[in-house]
Amino acid sequence: SNDQERERGITILAKNAAIDYKGVKVNLVDTPGHADFGGEVERILNMVDGVLLVVDSVEGPKPQTRFVLKKALELGLKAVLVVNKIDRPQARPDYVVDKAFDLFVELDATDEQTDFDIVYASALNGQAGTEPDALKDDMTAILDAIVESIPAPEVDAEAPAQLLVANIDFDDFKGKLGIGRVKQGKLKAGDAGTFGAMKGPDDDCRAIKINDLFVYDNLGRKAVDEASAGEIVMFSGVSDIQIGETVTEKADPQPLPCLEVEEPTVSMSFAVNKSPLAGREGDKLTSRVIRDRLMKELDRNVALQVEPQDSGDAFTVSGRGPLHLTVLIETMRREGFELEIGPPEVIIKTGDDGKKQEPYDAVEVQVPDEYASNVVDLLNRRKGEMQDMGKTDIGDYTYVKYLLPTRGSIGLRTNLLSATRGTAVI
Repeated sequence: SNDQERERGITILAKNAAIDYKGVKVNLVDTPGHADFGGEVERILNMVDGVLLVVDSVEGPKPQTRFVLKKALELGLKAVLVVNKIDRPQARPDYVVDKAFDLFVELDATDEQTDFDIVYASALNGQAGTEPDALKDDMTAILDAIVESIPAPEVDAEAPAQLLVANIDFDDFKGKLGIGRVKQGKLKAGDAGTFGAMKGPDDDCRAIKINDLFVYDNLGRKAVDEASAGEIVMFSGVSDIQIGETVTEKADPQPLPCLEVEEPTVSMSFAVNKSPLAGREGDKLTSRVIRDRLMKELDRNVALQVEPQDSGDAFTVSGRGPLHLTVLIETMRREGFELEIGPPEVIIKTGDDGKKQEPYDAVEVQVPDEYASNVVDLLNRRKGEMQDMGKTDIGDYTYVKYLLPTRGSIGLRTNLLSATRGTAVI
């Protein structure tokens, strides 16, 4: 829904929607699939009871599919496999379902989790069905699978209220909005002094007042007076609410454990533009406005870390990968900021045994046979470790799978596309 998502064709920020189907309210949350936006995924999985695993009917599960599914299975969530783009001429649904099953087994799924429902769909044409060659002209097959195989939330509406803030939004009129799922009890709007917010068991519970309470309704939201356990809600009136805080009853506070998010892997320096061309493009130039903007970003982007440098006019910004930071830089540029950007650097850590540790990426490249040697040569020179290589089932293509240090993957895409004349799928 934002400009960059449309241009790049990817999900960057998690989204909510809700559907009433056969008398059942279904809350849907769309998460990013890319590992760089893992911070979004981990928070969102705390709000749901099951997942729809959407897989391409030709390519099958990809490395980032693995990342997201691993998180979901660890939380004990049940999955429904959706084989999408089934109308593609080279579609091979049986192969994709087998590969998905292998992935579930590899990730130590329970017997119950591996017994997943399968739906075949063509989202572009608005078709879905339980057999690849018998699609209906609507999406009821997916909705039926959700209602039948994903468990309803187990809730206690009489217990003290509990809500873990998993996301934050901003509204020009209502200010900061907290988003989360009511875990137990009931939340009421306009009830001053009843509710408090706290971060984990060791924190003090401070009194808050919820002004407006919204639930999701189709693609929009509607105001309600109260929401009970199991519902995903949005509330206003708490200007200092943070992701990971629990909204609970002041009289009997019951905080939920704070959210754990993956550590950053790449850092860049953001500095004031001191070049001779300063002030030509943007109107937000000083270190103070850049600092304020980065601090505001920390409110909703929990996988990001910002530290001021000694010079005072530069900041070290750490994120989950180059794409994570690129999206932030481009957003700031469009808002009228001017920045000097340092090159991405990998964050090296020291383990408990005193040895250095660095982040690694799993890379899979599909390429026409004639360019396979170029790809292998390029990845070997970047300290890659080959895991697998073979022919794809369709066409004259070779696939290679590598384990690659993150420092070797920075700038890799451009080189790979040059070496394969733009034909590599990475």
